[in-house]
Amino acid sequence: MKTVLITGANKGIGFETAKQLAQLNYFVYLGSRDKQHGLDAVKKLNGQGITNVAMLVIDIADNNSVQQAKEELETKIDALDILINNAGIAGNMPQDFVNGDMENLRDIFDTNFFGTVQTTRAFLPLLRKSTEAAIINVSSEVGSIALRIEAGRNTNRDKYNAYGASKTALNAFTVMLANELYNDGIRVNSVTPGYTATDLNQFQGAKTIEQGAIPIVELATQPLPGTTAKFFKDGGEVSW
Repeated sequence: MKTVLITGANKGIGFETAKQLAQLNYFVYLGSRDKQHGLDAVKKLNGQGITNVAMLVIDIADNNSVQQAKEELETKIDALDILINNAGIAGNMPQDFVNGDMENLRDIFDTNFFGTVQTTRAFLPLLRKSTEAAIINVSSEVGSIALRIEAGRNTNRDKYNAYGASKTALNAFTVMLANELYNDGIRVNSVTPGYTATDLNQFQGAKTIEQGAIPIVELATQPLPGTTAKFFKDGGEVSW
């Protein structure tokens, strides 16, 4: 049974991704900043007859928490097959670069970019012990420079400039890390769930949680040799 760690998995798309992967016979560790919320998520899945899940306390923006999570997981498994970097924050509004608050911008990057980088670095030793390792960074179409240029000015996407910039940086990390790990056989890709109704956007998204998890699950279950250094969405690729 392959093992998966999903950060930010006690709710939303992370939780649904954990559910769908567990139903496909993966053993899933649900990363959660709050222990009780993580335990509640596991209990909810157990109530649905899903028992191949466990909780792992991890706050990706706190390096001490990340290191503690790594050490704990090392006592439970010999290798990690898939790391899904799902945890992220939307940040406060407004997010324009002319008037937006700099501390808000730093907070967004601390979680969405730096938090993901330090989490990935921490779990690389466990991933290297897998024969079929993959890293999946949950990104967003608002992080696509090509799509932002195509959309032009004064679009709804402009509300999420700081968030979008953090996802652009995340996409760059995906490509560069994929190149660094290419000879190790570790696949690294970005994926967007699409505009999904979650608390990240006050449940304004057009897609359901179940629909949003589908492209992540499809990428996680992609047969080898698979692809690397790509940006995926439901039904295809996204332009960088």
